[in-house]
Amino acid sequence: MDSNLLILIPLLLVAGAVGGLLAGLLGVGGGIILVPILYHIYTGLGMNAEIAMPLSVGTSLSTIIFTSLMSARSHHRRGNIDLDLIRRWAPWIIVGVILGTTLGSIVPGATLKTLFGGLLTVVALHMFWTVFRKPKIADQLPSHPIQSAIATGVGSIASMLGIGGGTLVVPILNLFDYPIHRAVGTASLFGFIISVPATLGYIYSGWHTPNLPIGSTGYVNWLAFAILVPATMSFAPLGARLCHRLDVPRLKQVFSVFLLLIGLKMLGLLPGLAG
Repeated sequence: MDSNLLILIPLLLVAGAVGGLLAGLLGVGGGIILVPILYHIYTGLGMNAEIAMPLSVGTSLSTIIFTSLMSARSHHRRGNIDLDLIRRWAPWIIVGVILGTTLGSIVPGATLKTLFGGLLTVVALHMFWTVFRKPKIADQLPSHPIQSAIATGVGSIASMLGIGGGTLVVPILNLFDYPIHRAVGTASLFGFIISVPATLGYIYSGWHTPNLPIGSTGYVNWLAFAILVPATMSFAPLGARLCHRLDVPRLKQVFSVFLLLIGLKMLGLLPGLAG
């Protein structure tokens, strides 16, 4: 793997640029983009899938620490973070993170890949559907016990599959008619709360794993981190500017189809695609 360093660096730069651009343009980001890109980069360079998947998850979570913190600071200045919801959900989020990182360290990489493919498929279908109508099941958040269960589930899934808070939290809050800008801002802080302990968990669980690429500490590759974070942060503002000039609903439809194809590939349902 070390001999492929000259190939790996430009691929990571492209991955960070694509992730940042799409995050700013379509309001998606974090692991939902980076995990499949990293997975296909690592396996394309000859890494075993059993190592490539947890390495992709752990590395994705490490990048979310910085990007989510920067995003949360920006949203906080605009008053778009619900601190009461943070206080209610944070303990249960952390419980979920402990559960999710534990599962992520013992579940085979092929199973993680399949689970991520399933999540990606659901996210793609949800994104396509919401172009036409906004789903809603209630006018307010449910009772506290149900919220605690939701928070635990969010922490578990996000930490096990390497995604930030927004991918799960924003659609869930929207189901309860929660203001979209407040949902996005609050989810950014949840992304930070999830990613810090989850990253530490993947470092610990992969500590003695052999044949990891250069610059890795457990299942976190700091070379990828050092390249992805600046590239993502540089291209996200460009995506945000393009958002006001392009037909975003149509782009969401196209991107959702793209995500669906990747999800189906990771599920093993499209064997003809490369990767």
